[in-house]
Amino acid sequence: MNTTAKITTISNCEKCNHKLCTRKVSIFSSLNMEQLAKVGELINHRRYKKGELLVMEGERTESLVIINEGQVKAYKTTQDGKEQIIYIFSEGDFFGERNLLRDYASPYNVEALEETHVCIIHKRDFQVLIKSIPDIAVKIMEELCERLDRLENTIETMGSRTVEARVSSVLLEFADKYGKPHPKGILIELPLSREGIANYIGLARETVSRKMSLLQEEGILEMIGNKKVLLLNRSELEKTLK
Repeated sequence: MNTTAKITTISNCEKCNHKLCTRKVSIFSSLNMEQLAKVGELINHRRYKKGELLVMEGERTESLVIINEGQVKAYKTTQDGKEQIIYIFSEGDFFGERNLLRDYASPYNVEALEETHVCIIHKRDFQVLIKSIPDIAVKIMEELCERLDRLENTIETMGSRTVEARVSSVLLEFADKYGKPHPKGILIELPLSREGIANYIGLARETVSRKMSLLQEEGILEMIGNKKVLLLNRSELEKTLK
């Protein structure tokens, strides 16, 4: 983990009682109460402020990190100095899995988008854990396959789709992951600013803002401030992907 960040470490789970990091995380979903308790004994907590780095690109991590509360972005800096966002990790997501079985350096930076609480399982402890509970390893492979599918979809979006399709695709992704039912449609809490969305899908911020304004004029969505979008007509948004 990044040693330069100002973090608070908590040695037990008194504040969350493992409710998120063991019961709601997909990789632990098949475990019984006894197994969940075993996982909980291995967990430590850290808290990061908005803008702090959890991991730096090239750093060798020694832990599986689970997002307990908050959101982080995983990104690389391009040769021209721009930020390319690769993943958004939120509650229940995890990273650091590459170095659990082999000695890998982190392929990206991970930065807190807001105050973020994480649950950490050390590499040594996790290796013992998956040997005693193989189902966890299977769940990790399933999650990584889904993550690879999303990444391939992002690459396809950036490489071949129109500007309209890129914006629509990311809005649908956020609707699926962060959307909540609303009488008029789906209310989406955006994890990124307009600039962040642009960095995520390889467009200029002005282009993203212009396309979202056009979608609002067409009655497909309604923008509520800078961080919320009300998706009024999902089917119309999906048509732009075809």
